[in-house]
Amino acid sequence: MTAGTPAPAAGPGGGTRLRATVLGTGAWGTTFAAVLADAGCAVRLWGRSADVVEEIASTHRNTKNLPGAALPASLTATTDLAGAVAGADVVVVAIPAQSVRRALAPLGGTLRPDVVVVSLMKGVELGTDLRMSQVLAATLGVAPERVAVVSGPNLAKEIVAHQPAGGVVAAEDPEVAKVVARACAAPYFRPYIETDVVGVELGGAVKNVIALAVGMAQGRGYGDNTKATLITRGLAEISRLGAALGARPATFAGLAGMGDLVATCASPLSRNHTLGAHLGAGRSLEEAIRLTGGTAEGVKSCRSVLDLARRHGVDMPITEAVVAVLHEGLPVAEMTRMLLDRPLKHERA
Repeated sequence: MTAGTPAPAAGPGGGTRLRATVLGTGAWGTTFAAVLADAGCAVRLWGRSADVVEEIASTHRNTKNLPGAALPASLTATTDLAGAVAGADVVVVAIPAQSVRRALAPLGGTLRPDVVVVSLMKGVELGTDLRMSQVLAATLGVAPERVAVVSGPNLAKEIVAHQPAGGVVAAEDPEVAKVVARACAAPYFRPYIETDVVGVELGGAVKNVIALAVGMAQGRGYGDNTKATLITRGLAEISRLGAALGARPATFAGLAGMGDLVATCASPLSRNHTLGAHLGAGRSLEEAIRLTGGTAEGVKSCRSVLDLARRHGVDMPITEAVVAVLHEGLPVAEMTRMLLDRPLKHERA
């Protein structure tokens, strides 16, 4: 093992297995726990809901968040937060972005210095405008270089059904990224390694906002031309913000950029797309949230993304329009006019 990386625990037959804990029993957290188990890790899940945890532990199902999916028999689950991370080599966090600081505060300063922390979250924290890796480093008291992020086209219901998919593991330290990539390299999930943490996180956070806009357009009955325009111009917004924050442009052409954006904007399995479609069909935000179920991170993160853009002088008109519809009372019908009435300019200005 490379110095500074976790030493795996002894496994059956004298082999070694990385000990991984996943915090959060939502659809993606549970799915990623299954990926880790299928890749050979010893995996423990933590969740707040005693009923969900009991079902995972006893029947290897999570019918609330992944109906019909069978989970690996080796998965264990608990509601004991401190006990869940005890002895873990890798701690994976899949908690709603705006709740993570409060939820993980009891663990601050308690993790071993060689533990790798992994963020599955795709958002920007309200009030601080911090990316999730920054929130985790500050809340858990771990060095930033020990925090990795996983992103890409990660629709949980497809991956838990073992449909082939890829993703990106990014960390400042490439050796940390390699540890996580090896841990989640399952027969149906191929991870790629990256060091552009900023770009990978921004791609994951902002694509949720663009997916809300695409959903609104489709809810109003607009077709593929509108969808393609919003996706392409949305990628331009992501790239501009990334450039202002020091991300590498090539990142946004990859799985964590265009790949994730297309999947989230085009699939009915995307909660952000689905919620946007409900809004476009004339439902209130409250109704749309209820009908969508689960957490659509873009609803809250759109405000922090826009704050971040304004602070760095970055023009993000689609994001502005989404914030105006969700939080300022702008009718969805006016959103189209707001975007089309902008001054003409060069496409790559």
